[in-house]
Amino acid sequence: MNLTMTNEHIVLCVIRYSRSVQSYNTITLFIHLVVPFLVNLFSTLFIIFGTTRRRSIAQTNKKSFKEHVFNQIREHKQLLISPFILLVLALPRLIMSLVSGCVDPSENPWLYLCGYFISFTPPMLVFVVFVLPSELYRKTFKDSITRWLRQIHQ
Repeated sequence: MNLTMTNEHIVLCVIRYSRSVQSYNTITLFIHLVVPFLVNLFSTLFIIFGTTRRRSIAQTNKKSFKEHVFNQIREHKQLLISPFILLVLALPRLIMSLVSGCVDPSENPWLYLCGYFISFTPPMLVFVVFVLPSELYRKTFKDSITRWLRQIHQ
């Protein structure tokens, strides 16, 4: 009985498209990365400065406009933090999409497995991105957990 083992090497190649299709793909990737970031950021700034303007007009105390802005930034800091976290989480996916060429996944399988799972990171971190930075959401979450634990132990 003669057993022979063969070691297969699978090489994955990214298809090379024409220059116009590559440009279209790159522009689309950047639009899907930058536009949501800018919309979130400008919406947050609109909320902060709109609320600041209304409060500085309504409150005639000795607080300056600048003090009102800092109070609003402190109050809405989770809205400022979230777009930046989402941008950072989307960067690895963008980089992996822009890097092209042939690769042999059998040489370093963990690298490609990690690269695959990076694409799932933003949806998995919604809690970390939106709930933890917000005092109101965090308090509501703690109250819900406390209520749930009380119900379990009864």
